[in-house]
Amino acid sequence: MSPTDPVPVCGRFAPSPSGRMHLGNLFCAFLAWLCARSENGRFVLRIEDLDTSRCRRSYAQLLEDDLRHLGLDWDEGGSAGGENEPYFQSECGSLYAQALAVLRTKAHVYPCFCSRADLHAASAPHRSDGTVLYGGRCRSLSPQQAAALSDQRRPALRIEVPDAVYGFTDAHLGTYRQNLARDCGDFILRRSDGVFAYQLAVVVDDARMGVTQVVRGEDLLSSTPRQIYLQTLLGLRTPEYVHIPLLVNEQGVRLSKREKSLDAGALFARFTPEDLTGWLAFLAGQLPRPEPCTPQELCKVFRRENIPSHHIIVPDALLT
Repeated sequence: MSPTDPVPVCGRFAPSPSGRMHLGNLFCAFLAWLCARSENGRFVLRIEDLDTSRCRRSYAQLLEDDLRHLGLDWDEGGSAGGENEPYFQSECGSLYAQALAVLRTKAHVYPCFCSRADLHAASAPHRSDGTVLYGGRCRSLSPQQAAALSDQRRPALRIEVPDAVYGFTDAHLGTYRQNLARDCGDFILRRSDGVFAYQLAVVVDDARMGVTQVVRGEDLLSSTPRQIYLQTLLGLRTPEYVHIPLLVNEQGVRLSKREKSLDAGALFARFTPEDLTGWLAFLAGQLPRPEPCTPQELCKVFRRENIPSHHIIVPDALLT
């Protein structure tokens, strides 16, 4: 199959099991499921547990139970497995290592010995949003210098990015472009503790699982050009991206995991699955008011163009 051939829709939900899911996670899972199922597509559950110090299998099982309770199903992934195993990123190290080996032949991948303090030094360049932009301090180290520093500190691995614009048309938010050198900087492929970075892992996994449609929060919009850059180097198909607005309270503050009234357990204690689905559909612009319904019922009338384009205000009635 060539990169231009049409392929069946395959969506995914890829949570990190670092705690109980909250309203924002459920909202993303709900819309990812609707986008895929409304086009008769497959749906994959991938567990992004790269950081095993924070992620637990018990949380992964709990999130599966929460998804089922809400009425969301999946064709492969999670504890059920499937033909594209493994579905837990903590089990995919050899796959990421293979991709890293390919990237070493395609671009400049180099060791970086910078500490967190180095990266946040006053002289470090920053993006317009205040995020630290890596200045390339270790990019030109000689092999001898790198070897000497390796005796003192295990390095991360970064990839040098070109002074070039990478962009795409988001299926919901429209055109987005980024000059990788100016707006992103060389980014990490593998952390100093040996854990592979999100940007590499997500590219490898979306490709090998046949994912064609990525629905996720707009806070990940700026990471997409980096992922497209890696896809280009690895010869992988770029999926359709659908970045959805974030949920905020009536004061415009983004909802936080720390708000325990919004975790799945608290929500399911207050609402039936049908009532909560009605609220999610209302927030997503699919219903004029919150009314009990099931995901399967909504699938028949779902319109992606009705999803709001800006931050979605969650009424206090749902928060308290």
